[in-house]
Amino acid sequence: MILKALYDYYYRSGDLAPAGIEIKEIAFLIVIDKDGNFIRLEDRRIDKKNCSKYPVAKGVSRSSAPVANILWDNCAYVLGLSDVDFSDAGAALDEEKRNEWEKEVKKVQSKNLKCNSVFVAQIEKLYEEHSESVELRASHLFYERYNKDQILEVLQQDIKWQDFSKNLTRNISFMMEGDTEIIAEKRHLFPKEKEKYSNKGLCLITGDFGEIVEITSATPILGGQATGKLVAFQVNSGYDSYGRSKGGNAPISADAEFCYTTALKNLLDKESRNKFNIGSRTFAFWASSDNEVTKEVEESVFSLFGFVEETKDDPNARIEQARKVFHAIYSGSLNTDLDSRFYILGLAPNAARIAVVYWNECTLKSFAGSILKHFEDMDIVDTRKDGRPFFGLRAMMSAVTLRGKVADVQPNLPETVMKSMLQGIPYPYTLFNACINRIRAEQDENQSVTIGRAAILKAYLNRLSNDINKKIEVMIDKENSNQGYLCGRLFAVLERIQERANGVSTIRSRYMNAASATPIAVFPTILNLSVHHAEKLDKGVQIWFEQIKSEIVDKIMAEGFPCHLSLPDQGRFFVGYYHQRQCFFTKKDDAINELENNVE
Repeated sequence: MILKALYDYYYRSGDLAPAGIEIKEIAFLIVIDKDGNFIRLEDRRIDKKNCSKYPVAKGVSRSSAPVANILWDNCAYVLGLSDVDFSDAGAALDEEKRNEWEKEVKKVQSKNLKCNSVFVAQIEKLYEEHSESVELRASHLFYERYNKDQILEVLQQDIKWQDFSKNLTRNISFMMEGDTEIIAEKRHLFPKEKEKYSNKGLCLITGDFGEIVEITSATPILGGQATGKLVAFQVNSGYDSYGRSKGGNAPISADAEFCYTTALKNLLDKESRNKFNIGSRTFAFWASSDNEVTKEVEESVFSLFGFVEETKDDPNARIEQARKVFHAIYSGSLNTDLDSRFYILGLAPNAARIAVVYWNECTLKSFAGSILKHFEDMDIVDTRKDGRPFFGLRAMMSAVTLRGKVADVQPNLPETVMKSMLQGIPYPYTLFNACINRIRAEQDENQSVTIGRAAILKAYLNRLSNDINKKIEVMIDKENSNQGYLCGRLFAVLERIQERANGVSTIRSRYMNAASATPIAVFPTILNLSVHHAEKLDKGVQIWFEQIKSEIVDKIMAEGFPCHLSLPDQGRFFVGYYHQRQCFFTKKDDAINELENNVE
């Protein structure tokens, strides 16, 4: 199913590289004249991380033996150079270690020369096939005119040499002086087509009869090797059957292999907005159809999971747009094909291969329903003026880490939270626990129960399969009789009384953690304290606070405050606390809130 979905995406896109072609980044060009003379280095980098892209011959699959790409490659192949040629790391070593280091350097340099000889041999072979080509004649004369040392000498005299030598692992190619195309993108210079595959059979992806590939192309991912493949075959490993080997065990036609690898590379491109990274995992996502609606869906998924920077004017704009898109699809106001599918593929590096760690396929409407359920569960009253978003994965992870450092989040937590969001399943307990721990650890700060944390607690608790406890509402629920929720509300009232009386709040840092776990041990004390605090307030405000306290205490169990609260009820304590705090600061609350403001 995965390979078929990727194969279909190739044809769905319509603008991906044709057969035999691959879009590659080229960092520098060696400009030569028609007689093979070196003219200059030309910098084709866009910035420190990105380079110009060109449609070149599809890259070759490599193992231990050197194999050259057609008219483009890294510096080891094109020039016989690598970073080790200019390293001075051995200077600081003692004599014994320096000798070992020098041996390693010679080994690398020997390998580079072999790679270069393979590349030059390919140039010669192409020149024999296309003897009339001015470009290939110039390339042939270039290598005839310069050996490795002479090439290095002329390159070092170029003004771009310092930039060029900083990273010799990037791809380079040639260009004729005065030309507008690089030599590597001139398709008429590619090798003449020959019978590539001797094995023919039925393709497991398309169901058509065709030439079967022996090995598949590399599709590297973040953290993996450059030779990593989505489909790989290990020789003599016990997987061979009926006398078949390599690709014969899982027959894929050359056409289908090119289509799915090209599609995957496009999805995983570093500029792609159809992927996001979570730790060592890379997730690609796409829709089966290609229209404006699915493009909006893909952009919305990227906004939720892609760790997009917030806009200064409206930080909530992307999240709000995502909500509108998914609501429109689920409600039917945006027409979508009932057969439209949405796919999410999770990949992880695994030695020389790529491991599939996640795969989800569903209809576009059911996918929209899952995301809307996440928005509904995370929705909570927000009185902040700036309205910072808290629904996205980055914001959720930031809420449960020290000082919001997403890099410090627990391993695997983002991935499990993402799966909950995508599939509408309960959020992981580790998320809930991390949220509780952060609240407890930050009681000395101004506000430990932030909107993001309160929303996470609400979402987690509402997805628990529990018919006993009432679901938590978006705003304060005065009918909710859960003891943890009531204790949280009461604590917020007592804290507010102290704030109004003294201008500061100390009971949060001193008593909140204990109050949320063992109410019976704390509330008698802080209720007595609140009596003294209330005496400093205006009579009308005293009555108002007393009414709120009575309303809450009347719902506390007849036996008194609970001896202890379970962990879920501790979560309800903090949500109740948050709800009551927001009620105090909501302008549209009611006449009672108006009274408090007038008294001030």
